[in-house]
Amino acid sequence: MVTHARPAEPPRLTEDEFGVLYRRLHSRSAWAAGARGALDALTPARVLAAAREVRTGRTVTLAAPVETRAGPDNPEPAKHRMRGQPGEVASSGLHFAMDSFTMNVHGDADSHIDALCHVIYDGALHGGVPASSVTVDGATTLSIEAAHDGIVGRGVLLDIPRLRGVPWLEPGDHVMADDLAAAETAQHLRVSEGDLLLVRVGHRRRRAELGPWQAARERAGLHPSALEFLADRRVCVLGGDGNNDTAPSSTEGVDFPVHVLAVHAMGLHLLDYLQFEDLAPVCEAEGRWSFLCVIAPLRLPDATGSPVNPIAVL
Repeated sequence: MVTHARPAEPPRLTEDEFGVLYRRLHSRSAWAAGARGALDALTPARVLAAAREVRTGRTVTLAAPVETRAGPDNPEPAKHRMRGQPGEVASSGLHFAMDSFTMNVHGDADSHIDALCHVIYDGALHGGVPASSVTVDGATTLSIEAAHDGIVGRGVLLDIPRLRGVPWLEPGDHVMADDLAAAETAQHLRVSEGDLLLVRVGHRRRRAELGPWQAARERAGLHPSALEFLADRRVCVLGGDGNNDTAPSSTEGVDFPVHVLAVHAMGLHLLDYLQFEDLAPVCEAEGRWSFLCVIAPLRLPDATGSPVNPIAVL
């Protein structure tokens, strides 16, 4: 296990400093200003290259089971209801067991993907689309339907607790750009243009071992300045086993600065509350941290996101 010292308390950003960072990242991400955002980087050539990451054919889920029980981080759990009485059907003839689900897609427990219409900042969506395009009936543009053909590319997992020699980052800890670069070096790879970048902070392991907590108030995540690393490498998706944003926020007046920068400024689809506890030991054992990654959101034409079960193929 590689050890990398926990960084000093990261700088807090004033509203003005955040504005400067936003404008810089927005300018550097002009190539991703279209309706699909940074997904335009996933060219057929890059998908073919990603397919060459497959060596053993092993598949690993990156999603956590859907939570149906309330908890401190899940006050609105998904509801699973069986329809009818499947256990009391007649003993002969054809019958069907059926059920229905409802869920809060953007909660703090279930694995999900954020569409480009999810973040409204200063009256607009990504690309300057008016916020009024999101109505009570759904999003009229930039919905998760932009990914209806799936998101397929080279996935890269950077394991920050492994880098620091700890099982997880504590709530409130920040991942800095230097952490991401150091994890690259320790894992003998380089994040490249068009990659699907996944950053492990150990949220799921901490939750499994210590129990759930109010993650809306305290959680580990990326510092806003770490998004400079993503802009340098031109990644097209960001995913984490937490919310990607640290809480409490390090930015004055902005509770979710990473969401604003990633989705709104850079056109990145975000994957929140994934789980990497199945994948990380496989990567460790095989000595490689890149793989083919397949993400298939539900086809919800007007939705701001979708529950999701990404698959790593090694």
